[in-house]
Amino acid sequence: MSMMMRGLRGVAIAATVAITALGTAFAADYPAPKTGMWIAKDFKFHTGEVLPELKLGYTTVGEPSGEPVLILHGTTGSAASMLNPAFAGELFGPGQPLDASRYYIILTDSIGAGTSAKPSDGLRAKFPRYNYDDMVRAQYALVTEGLGVKHLRMIIGYSMGGMHAWLWGSKYPDAMDIVVPMASQPTEMASRNWMMRRMIIDAVRNDPDWKDGDYTEQPKAVQVANVYFGIATNGGTLALQDMAPTREKADALLDARLKAPLTVDANDFMYQWDSSRDYNAAPGLDKIAATVLAINSADDERNPPETGIMDREIKRVKNGRVLLIPASGDTRGHGTLGMAKFYAKEIGELLATAPRAATAP
Repeated sequence: MSMMMRGLRGVAIAATVAITALGTAFAADYPAPKTGMWIAKDFKFHTGEVLPELKLGYTTVGEPSGEPVLILHGTTGSAASMLNPAFAGELFGPGQPLDASRYYIILTDSIGAGTSAKPSDGLRAKFPRYNYDDMVRAQYALVTEGLGVKHLRMIIGYSMGGMHAWLWGSKYPDAMDIVVPMASQPTEMASRNWMMRRMIIDAVRNDPDWKDGDYTEQPKAVQVANVYFGIATNGGTLALQDMAPTREKADALLDARLKAPLTVDANDFMYQWDSSRDYNAAPGLDKIAATVLAINSADDERNPPETGIMDREIKRVKNGRVLLIPASGDTRGHGTLGMAKFYAKEIGELLATAPRAATAP
């Protein structure tokens, strides 16, 4: 066992803690999701800080006897956020690409999200300032040690999860057959994408009500920063024009978003966006052995294809190609990849044709 694996040793405290309450929103024809919690012991962050116990939540769909597939969520999301009709409802049902009667679908709660350890659990701004490398190492420990899965048929990630998928491919090249990074690029966090993220972080940090993370009421800047970032970097130009073609309708849409209930914690929120600060998968692209299908949308505000970055970097991936979804009134910019109808067919074809590693079961 490697030093890293010994450092991340953990014990499963509940392999399947409870069946998730579904309700009518999850009336799809796939098995009820099951939630669990695993503890990584003495987890060491890249900062050198160590947490004696790091909680890592997860959700599974299907049985462990199925082919394992890992799904990684976006920033501020969670495993539960991927269990919706537009994504899971298009993929997990009978005859669909990730038919849960055949696949063992694992959805993680990344560090800082969902039921996993995060600042709001008690440490607040004293929580280790984690980054994407920490999050991926924790995911790997959960999958391999906590769930006992040594090889994945596929990893598919959306937005932040897409960036995590790029890192998985280079850090653990023998751990999967297929990597599908969506709504992401494998290069340094920069340009508009980082500038907008830093504005979110600064908005919270500079709010007097933040009080160095020891607030008693949520700082008001969180709501404004969240709405501003969403409008600027998500939703699709054509779709927003259709939803708000007049100033009155634009005001109404903005007012509705500003008045929506605030469901995030300011420290959690700031940490989530800050964790991308040093992301850069580019140095490891040559190490990726898996088949890669990078899926982006032509109207993605955070990853605009006109920069040529993806076309340039995919050439460094041995078995990589790009699927670019054309912009339309039906796409939602950066949010397009949350709708699996745009790429379900390609996922099915990929699973049917991508070679399996010699060591895979």
